[in-house]
Amino acid sequence: MLQVFKRPESLKDVPFRFCPGCGHSIVHRLVAECIDELGIRERTIGIAPVGCAVFAYDYFNFDVIECAHGRPPAVATALKRVMPDNVVFSYQGDGDLASIGLAEIVHAANRGENLSVFFINNATYGMTGGQMAPTTLVGQKTTTTPSGRDPERQGHPLGIAEMLATIEDVVLVARTAIDGAKGIKETRRLIRKSFQYQIDGRGFSMIEILSPCPTVWRKDPVESLNWISAHMKPVFRTGLIIDRYGESQ
Repeated sequence: MLQVFKRPESLKDVPFRFCPGCGHSIVHRLVAECIDELGIRERTIGIAPVGCAVFAYDYFNFDVIECAHGRPPAVATALKRVMPDNVVFSYQGDGDLASIGLAEIVHAANRGENLSVFFINNATYGMTGGQMAPTTLVGQKTTTTPSGRDPERQGHPLGIAEMLATIEDVVLVARTAIDGAKGIKETRRLIRKSFQYQIDGRGFSMIEILSPCPTVWRKDPVESLNWISAHMKPVFRTGLIIDRYGESQ
C-alpha cells in the first residue's frame, strides 16, 4: 500500500509557491513535523528575514516574525529573553546569515543564546537574482562573478558551521544536505535535536542545510541534487561538527 503523508499541523493548508525543486519546501516540512512531534506549536515563534526565507510566514501555522536583512539572531534574542518559555528559531539563507548578518550570528552564538538556527546554504543570493554569496564555490558563475568566483579577488567560500563550532558556548553544530532520502532523514533528526536542546535550556545550536536552487543554478531539479553531491559536499563537508551533550564528530 502507498503511504499517505498527512500535512503537519504546523503547516498551513496552502500550496508552496517556491520554484520547482527548491529545497525550502522540504525543510519547511521537516521543521513542521519536528514541532508537531515535540508538541510545541502553540509556543513556537519563527523568525524570517529578507530573501526566499521570508515566505515562511505564509506556510508555518504558528507565529512568524519578519525582520530586517541579517537581523534574525537579534530579534530572536530579544524574544527569547522576554519570553523564555517560548521556542524561538531563525530560518535564514546564506546571503542573510553569512553576509549582512554575519556579526549578528557570531555574537548570538558567543553569548550562548538559547536558540535554534536553521541555515539554508544554496551558495547564492536566490531571491535577488543570483549574485555571489559568501558560500559561492570557487569557479561558480553568478551575476556578479560572470567568469566564476576567483579566490584571489573574492576569497574562498566561508565555512560558517566550522567557524561557529569554535565558540565555547555553542552546544550543537551540524551540516546536512537534502540531496537524497538519507540526507533528508538526517536533517530531520538534527532539526529535532536542535529544538530539544533549546527546550532543555542547553543553549545555542545551528543546523546548516545544503539545499538546491534550480532556478538560479539553471539546472533542473534532479541536476541540482546531483550538483550538491558532486560540487557542494566536497567543499562543505556534511556531518556532526560539535555536540557538547551527546555525539562526537
